[in-house]
This record gives sequence, structure tokens and C-alpha cells, in this order.
Amino acid sequence: MKLDFKLKPMPQNLESHRRYTMAQRVFDVLKQAIIQLQLRPGNLISEAEIAKQLGLSRQPVREAFIKLADVGLVEVRPQRGTFVMYISRKEVENARFIREAIEVAVVKKAAIGASDEDITGLWQLIERQQFDDQNGDPVSFMQHDEEFHLAIATAAGCQHAWRIIENLKAQMDRVRFIALDNATPLKTLIEQHEMVVSAVAERAPELAGEAMRLHLAEIVISLPKIVADNSEIFVD
Repeated sequence: MKLDFKLKPMPQNLESHRRYTMAQRVFDVLKQAIIQLQLRPGNLISEAEIAKQLGLSRQPVREAFIKLADVGLVEVRPQRGTFVMYISRKEVENARFIREAIEVAVVKKAAIGASDEDITGLWQLIERQQFDDQNGDPVSFMQHDEEFHLAIATAAGCQHAWRIIENLKAQMDRVRFIALDNATPLKTLIEQHEMVVSAVAERAPELAGEAMRLHLAEIVISLPKIVADNSEIFVD
């Protein structure tokens, strides 16, 4: 199976370089391939084949496989191999529930403590999302969406909270990617982001929390249609 992916460049900063191990780079690449359905649920993935495609030894690939299993994206079956997991509707719903609890609290804190520079940065990310929408580029939009939510956590001084969310939402991300194409218009998501930033800019924590809650509920609205249209990749 030939896949269209490559390793991201190493960070220029030495300290970041030390933290961003080769195994982490492989994990990031494979995670994106699974989220974007280059690697589909049920696919057998070979440690040796991935290592060959990326021009690496098998050790970092093995470590990446372990981490992918930890976040629920692959399953290692003894004597059979490693398979991409089917999407669990229950896990998606659970991840959304936990994510909402964390992000609503985070955005309330951002509404209290965000600097003017933080708020300007959030508006700039929304402009990039609008550009993605105009160009019909859901992949770029999803990247800028990630940056948007991370920027809110950073403005709140809660970067660690976002790292926790990242580890929880792997299944959710696959559904989000499908939704970008055929369930939720990008304009709708952008309008919701604008509501969040407006509330943060107004220093209105309760309003910001409600705007974030509304935004994160979008997946609940679109999930039944996504499951019905893609039943072959879902379980439970």
C-alpha cells in the first residue's frame, strides 16, 4: 500500500528538536493518514512497509504503533498484525463530552486573561479559515481549526489542557474530517468561531463558554448522518 505522506521537518529550535523524537514524527504522520482516511478502518498496516516508505529503521515505527494503539487508532492482533481501528460512535461521544468540559472551562479563563495580542491572533486564524473555505480546502481548514483551539488554550495559560484533549480526541478527529466534506459547512464552523472570539474580546466568560458549548455540539448534530452515510467504518 503506497501512501502519500512524508515526515515533517525537524524543528529548528534545539530544545524542540530534542523533544520531537523520530517516533513522534512517525506517529504524527500516521495519525494524520488515519484521520484523513488514507489509512482506512480495517486496513492492515505493516511496520516493515511503513519503515521502508519513510526511509527509517523499524524501531521508531514500532514506537509510533504503540502510541497509536494507546490513543485508540490501531489495534495489534497477535499473530495477525496491526490494523486500523474502526470508529467507535460511543468513544466519539465520550471524547466530545470530556472535551466540552475542558474547553468550556478553558475559554472562560481566556475571556478573563487573554491579551489584546492573543485576541488579534485568534481573529487572524479565523481569516485563514475563511481563506480555506473560499479555496475549498478542508484539510488546511482542519489544521487552522486545531491552531485556533490551541491558541485559546494558550491565551488562557492552559496549554497542558490542550495536550490532554489531543490524546482524547483521535476518534473524534476522524469524524470531524468526514464532516468537513459532507455534513457541516465550513461557514457554519467559522461563524461559531467568530462567536467564541467575540465573547472573549468582550471579556464575557459565560458567553464565551456558551459559544464554545454550541460549537462543540456540532458533531452531535452531524454524527447520525455521518454514521448512516459511512456505516462500513463505524462500530457500535
